[in-house]
Amino acid sequence: MSAETATRTARYAPTGRDYGYTNARVRGMRSRLLKQAFFDDLMSSADIGAVIQKVLQTEYGPELEDRILHGRTATQVDEALKDNMVGTFRKVMSVSNDEGRRLLTTLLGRWDLFNVKTIIRGIHMHLDHAVITDSLITVGQLSQVDADELARQSTVQGVVDTLATWRLPFAVPLREALPEYLESEDLSILELALDRYYYDWAAKKLKGRRENVRLARAFLGTQVDTINLLTCLRLLNSDLPAEDALRFFLPGGVRVTEGLFIELAGMSDVDEVFQRLKRTPFGAPLEEVAIAYIEKGSVSVFERALEDYLFRRAFATSKGDPLGIGISISYLWAKANEVTNLRIVVKGISVGMPVERMREELIIV
Repeated sequence: MSAETATRTARYAPTGRDYGYTNARVRGMRSRLLKQAFFDDLMSSADIGAVIQKVLQTEYGPELEDRILHGRTATQVDEALKDNMVGTFRKVMSVSNDEGRRLLTTLLGRWDLFNVKTIIRGIHMHLDHAVITDSLITVGQLSQVDADELARQSTVQGVVDTLATWRLPFAVPLREALPEYLESEDLSILELALDRYYYDWAAKKLKGRRENVRLARAFLGTQVDTINLLTCLRLLNSDLPAEDALRFFLPGGVRVTEGLFIELAGMSDVDEVFQRLKRTPFGAPLEEVAIAYIEKGSVSVFERALEDYLFRRAFATSKGDPLGIGISISYLWAKANEVTNLRIVVKGISVGMPVERMREELIIV
């Protein structure tokens, strides 16, 4: 952030606990979110050139104009979408009060977690630098320059050493788990260490009785629940003893307790899981994709369903206190979802994906 930007932020951003100014600004931004009709029209585009013309007419236009100077390609459109998302998140942070910035910074740490895991996964799989960075969105504390430097490392050890040199927190769990990873080459060891570190750190940051803190903590707990449920689904038919399965449990969830996790992880059939979760909030979203799971035989359909559920929980945070943090949480996740949807359509048009296939991938609320 430049000195001039910092000065403007200090001058206009509220410093206390009043969310009135912030929420007025965020509501204005939320009114510009794209409607389903736009996506329907975008998916009917003949080629990437038509996509560019349509997106130029939206609030993504300025970033897209800059990017297409380097070529009117799907890659440049994708980069413009990410540029806009990063700028939007920074704008919300700049108009937030002290408490709001603290809560949002904590929740947005999941993007740093995602980026570090993506980089490590890419290097573990020996992917090209461009392939790794294509998936990164630097809306957390990790800058684009930092993420790019990490992605250029040739080994996972190099990533860990670089993070340690920079004195970034994620270096701590990675250095502890690195010897076991180097011996086994099991990537899940590092990913689990990162998950545990972030969610434990975030839970400690979100302690308190104030309503806004409680709302942010509940949303964080829902994220932990979805991760634990996905882990249980991946452990089906693994025949792991309870103590071994428990190694993968993340504490801090709202509904998925340690006991429920062990119970679900010990099941051998998806139908058993559905029946056990039927009376929980996760029952309906998982049931909706049961047929797709049978057809594809891939846990990825459950991952998408749980992601859909998490987004909808985020959107619902705005329905509480009209002068609370929920408005910002709802908007930021809605914006992230919008960018994800746009990226899916851009990629779909560029590779000739059928409209119905694109539509299945979108989360439209």
